[in-house]
Amino acid sequence: MSKMTRRFSYILGAGFIAAAAASSPAALATTLQGAGGTAIYPVLSQWAQAYKKRTGTAVNYQAIGSGGGIHQIKSKTVTFANSDMPLKPAQLNKFGLVQYPAVIIGITPVVNLPHIKPGQMVFNGKTLADIYLGKVTRWNDPEIKALNPNLNLPDTSITVVHRADGSGTTFNFTNYLSKVSPQWKSKIGANTAVNWPVGVGGKGNSGVANYVRRIKGSIGYVEYAYTMKTHMTYTRMKNMNGHVVRPNMTSFQAAAANADFTKTKDFYLILTDQPGAKSWPITAATYILMRKDTPRQANKRVLHFASWFLKHGQSYAKHLDYVPLPDRTIGLIQNYWQKELGI
Repeated sequence: MSKMTRRFSYILGAGFIAAAAASSPAALATTLQGAGGTAIYPVLSQWAQAYKKRTGTAVNYQAIGSGGGIHQIKSKTVTFANSDMPLKPAQLNKFGLVQYPAVIIGITPVVNLPHIKPGQMVFNGKTLADIYLGKVTRWNDPEIKALNPNLNLPDTSITVVHRADGSGTTFNFTNYLSKVSPQWKSKIGANTAVNWPVGVGGKGNSGVANYVRRIKGSIGYVEYAYTMKTHMTYTRMKNMNGHVVRPNMTSFQAAAANADFTKTKDFYLILTDQPGAKSWPITAATYILMRKDTPRQANKRVLHFASWFLKHGQSYAKHLDYVPLPDRTIGLIQNYWQKELGI
């Protein structure tokens, strides 16, 4: 079984982490309820299975997108949520929430073009923004050809694929486009959901991946895991320093090296368009959200799980091509728990 096959052997079509039947009150007392982003799902599923085996506590997680996770934690329907978009300190304070990073992820453009192999095509931020703005509409447009002079690009229309749901992946993608394209920043901006000028929408990372796989001449953006799972044609990117880089552990780590959480409040940090010769330009941290007013014992159970995956689960993350958090960041997170939650 290949590394990527192992990675996704735990991903279920319904988007749930399988938990043991919890029909009895005792079982319900040891089940953690969570919801949120799809990007973290591959590693979270493995964390949950290993944690259940070691502790008997099950984790039931609905992979419904970061926007859905934020809504559910605000509505008090889950004990923890996940989002690839960090909330600003003022938002956390308003809703009585706390947040802390879990792992670092990478977001990758993907295309469906005949005779184009993974890693052959190159984009820069401006061209990617122009495609999603509807300014560049054909694959042999001079703007694309200038970046790919040796590729035989077809004279066919580009079908743009984006997320249809509230998505932290979308937030980081549009945040990056806002940094590299003044027109994108002024007209569209960055958020978990935006008013897309063109294109069709898919639900979740898997929905975007499925659309791109089916539609010839399409382009989309997905978390790196979904690129690998479906053997999609990923592209390289020209980064802030003008270097062309591939999406992989090395380029994600290069961008993550700039993640200095000691200088942030509530770990609020955006990692898109980081400097560095090897940095992948669309890198992000993915966050766990909790409520301050949740009963102490319930929050304590969540933090026991979080403490376990931060200390013992980072090896799973690395094996699955996520970037683990350094020990110093884990220490900051534990101090944050004590300060904000008293646990």
